[in-house]
Amino acid sequence: MKCTVVGMWGGFPKKNEPTSGYLVEKDGFAILLDCGSGVAAHVQNYIDLNALHHVFVSHYHYDHSSDLGTFLFSRMINTQLKRVDKQLNIYGPADNDVKSRVDKVKQNNFHSYNKDSTFQVGPFSIKFHKNAHSVETYAMRITDDAGHSLVYTADSSYRKSLARFAEDADVLITECSLYEEEDGEKMGHMNARDVGMLAEKAGVEKVILSHLPHYGNLEELAETFRKVGAGEAVLAEAGMEIEV
Repeated sequence: MKCTVVGMWGGFPKKNEPTSGYLVEKDGFAILLDCGSGVAAHVQNYIDLNALHHVFVSHYHYDHSSDLGTFLFSRMINTQLKRVDKQLNIYGPADNDVKSRVDKVKQNNFHSYNKDSTFQVGPFSIKFHKNAHSVETYAMRITDDAGHSLVYTADSSYRKSLARFAEDADVLITECSLYEEEDGEKMGHMNARDVGMLAEKAGVEKVILSHLPHYGNLEELAETFRKVGAGEAVLAEAGMEIEV
């Protein structure tokens, strides 16, 4: 499978670069992980919106979900224009307000999930881990029909259970919101040292650092990761393609 980084900034987008969004594809089938600010516009560089029928939202902070309404209205309008005849499926933590928003716009379905859920969607199996964050948030493990796996942490401070969830994944896309001296536990995020420990405990060698901060020298994040001795990591970039 292939994963394209649509956007990777934390909090708010940079000029021409969205917040969190990751397009996962195999054999002509696609799912989207998170739909933060700017993702709906930029994902169209890689796929027609009418060919995307499944959007998984990790949590409802704006930098992960603010484009949800855009996807809903795209499906409604394009159905009316007879450009697509399939409903759009939105998956997210149970939330009555979000469910109501989705249900009010025709041609869209809401599916809630929790830590025990598993979805089989095309060639992908998707499982979830409940994170340590300021709102209900889930990491996702996507496994294709050949057994290859990608883990997307979304937002979380470090937890041993998250390392177990990511164990032996082929690729780990992990938030790296903070620099080494900053307290990830307090903020509900991980700093670069936390991320290095996560990758080491999980036994993952291919690591993509995402949910990046808007300040400081980003290369320091990767340098700190290397000091932990957890292999190699690269900074996510908009448009980056990752083979899993």
